[in-house]
Amino acid sequence: MQFGVPKEIPPFKGTDEYRVGLSPMGAQELILCGAKVYVESKAGVGAGFSDGDYEKAGATVVYSKEEAYRRAEILLKVRRPQQDEYPFIKEGQVIMGFIHLITARKEFVKTISDKKVTLVGYEIVQQPDGRLPIVIPFSEMAGKLSVQIAGRLLESPRGGRGILLGGIAGIPPAEVIILGGGTLGCNAAKTFAGIGANVYVLDIDRSKLDHLACHTANMRVTTMFATRHNIEKLIKFADVVIGAVLLRGKRSPTLVTKEMVKTMRRGSVIIDFSIDQGGCVETAKISPSGKFIYTVDDVIHFCMPNATSLIARTAVHALTSSAFPYLKMITELGFEKALKQSKALANGLYAEKGVIKKEFLP
Repeated sequence: MQFGVPKEIPPFKGTDEYRVGLSPMGAQELILCGAKVYVESKAGVGAGFSDGDYEKAGATVVYSKEEAYRRAEILLKVRRPQQDEYPFIKEGQVIMGFIHLITARKEFVKTISDKKVTLVGYEIVQQPDGRLPIVIPFSEMAGKLSVQIAGRLLESPRGGRGILLGGIAGIPPAEVIILGGGTLGCNAAKTFAGIGANVYVLDIDRSKLDHLACHTANMRVTTMFATRHNIEKLIKFADVVIGAVLLRGKRSPTLVTKEMVKTMRRGSVIIDFSIDQGGCVETAKISPSGKFIYTVDDVIHFCMPNATSLIARTAVHALTSSAFPYLKMITELGFEKALKQSKALANGLYAEKGVIKKEFLP
């Protein structure tokens, strides 16, 4: 089995991408299983992995993106290929990565169909119990990262409210609203509450709220149902709003409207981690210029589609370790047999030999 690891192209101008589809450790393990790994030169430098690291692991470093594509039976990406990469995609190739097909360009969908590509989306690989094994570590990272992001954006030089998330004696802490009680929301809640913020988590799933309540029993965390009434009420006094809504393979629902944003306090912050799938805040958008921090109605928005690129080394290790069991299975059995043996991997198919599943079309 031959794997190709190209250097990632930023999704938008001004939005850097430091992650890579496979770490040197992962390359070494696949090679020990009998695979060949071709890595584009400097593909891992943003995450602190040199060409020498990959060569020591036994991988072959190639010096053009086209060669990384052409040599590969299976292409290991972080994000879906960008427009400049479409000509390099081979007939019948397998592409694996965070694809988010629901927000893809029409040209990409056409390329997949015309070239009979098989497309595996890490974000829809799903185990029989409903868990998303490759998404989970990224949700954990995003949840913990949200505190770092919010703290900086709330600072006075950034135009924020100039408040400390955890407060101090005699001065109240920040009010944090989290929309979604899944893995991301749970980790964000525990991290914000851990530094002393007042946290409210809203979801429509009672079991998620029960789970969260059990794990934050001694923290400043309040759980509520995500009704329009509750969202409107909390938004008005929120210092930070975290969008943590995930619907597998579908566009995120709009939970915060433009009118709600107008009621928020000047210098408050919205961080919409659902932006890859359209965003759950109506004023959230991906700017063509790559400006992922912007202000609407005096409210600071953070809408970075590749937020874990800010912690690229951790993200690449997490991606490699969570995807590796499937890559190992593919190496040892072949792709077709691996699909038959692993229901989770089969669930990750957006397209098989160019035939795209209708429920995932944009």
